[in-house]
Amino acid sequence: MTRAIGYAAQDAETPLATFHFERRDLRSDDVAIDILYCGVCHSDLHQVRNDWNNTFYPCLPGHEIVGRVTAVGPEVTRFKVGEMAALGCMVDSCMKCEPCCAGQEQYCSHLPTMTYNSKDRQDGSLTFGGYSDHIVARDPFVLKLPEGLDPERAGPLLCAGITTWSPLRRWKIGPGSRVAVAGLGGLGHMGVKLAVGLGADVTVVTTSPSKERDALALGAHRVLIAKDRTAMKQAARTFDMVLDTIPVAHDVQPYMHLLKVHGVHVIVGAIEPLPSVHSMLLVGWQRSLAGSMIGGIAETQELLDFCAAKNILPETETIAIQDINHAFERMERSDVKYRFVIDMASLKREIAEGASVRST
Repeated sequence: MTRAIGYAAQDAETPLATFHFERRDLRSDDVAIDILYCGVCHSDLHQVRNDWNNTFYPCLPGHEIVGRVTAVGPEVTRFKVGEMAALGCMVDSCMKCEPCCAGQEQYCSHLPTMTYNSKDRQDGSLTFGGYSDHIVARDPFVLKLPEGLDPERAGPLLCAGITTWSPLRRWKIGPGSRVAVAGLGGLGHMGVKLAVGLGADVTVVTTSPSKERDALALGAHRVLIAKDRTAMKQAARTFDMVLDTIPVAHDVQPYMHLLKVHGVHVIVGAIEPLPSVHSMLLVGWQRSLAGSMIGGIAETQELLDFCAAKNILPETETIAIQDINHAFERMERSDVKYRFVIDMASLKREIAEGASVRST
């Protein structure tokens, strides 16, 4: 076992604070990673506060991890000590079921082991995430960070990026496609960048006229104001996909009117009950209403390679780990463009200062 330190919540009511714990010794197919940066996802906040009623405490979040390999198990051949690596939302799965064999580990029939707030498949211990100094994970779930991809900004690709990339690839979005991205937050801004990078014609659909400048700066070709009934009517039946990144319950019917025949409305943002949909919106034009959750490991590596080749990165703000509770408060106010990333050097400084105090 190795000593580790991070920031964790002890219950749903208290802020994250310094937490000492132990990481397991390397198994034969494990990779140990010194964490350099970790993205902050809105789901981290939901999980810490037990909004989904499934949180194990202590809860140490973080699933957008970028770091450097410090050790590998004897069966590991893909990584060497000193190489850059990344780790996303999953650290294990059964690897045998139909979804896993199809490279869709996120839909593992026996449920994937998540990077935090999950149980290790071998010893049953609670998994702790990337708001920490180092982590150990199975080699098949560790990703290579391509050269040229800024490690300080790459972390959110491992959640916000893959969450939008997977449906874009699943429905073969590319040149000639017309995509409406509903919502312009952490997910939405990545949806815009990736759809544009794939060659699609991209429109941001938002209820906030103030977001028009940002949407165009991110690469969107135009902006459609959802409250403008005339504009929405004129845009009806013109899109191949609505990529719905809105994070709260909402009526999807106004957006479904935007779809062409055979168009698809894909929900990636809201994880809660939605209002009912009139079936005529589906059967009348053979439209689909679908959902999508993160992506498989091969898809995620494909995304990282694509972003390196196209120079696509999230828009991020770097913070110290000691500011994480304030960052959570700002996230609740939507006061970030568009994702926070923790510089783990701040945690290492805390460790060094603590050691200095103890020695005096």
